[in-house]
Amino acid sequence: MAEPVKGPKSYFPSIEAKYGKPIAFWMKELKKVKDLKHLEQVNYLKETHGMGHGHANAIVAVFRAENS
Repeated sequence: MAEPVKGPKSYFPSIEAKYGKPIAFWMKELKKVKDLKHLEQVNYLKETHGMGHGHANAIVAVFRAENS
């Protein structure tokens, strides 16, 4: 049996359901602002796409971990 997803990735199903876009879309969006700091990237998602803070923070955390 597979272990349940933990950490920021556990938000991904609800992010996809709420905003109607796959996680790959959000990762591409963050590539546009890859040189900004963590909170600046969070604010980009919040201001540009109306995303909530927790969801934006989860996506940015994973993006930065996978693209550092």
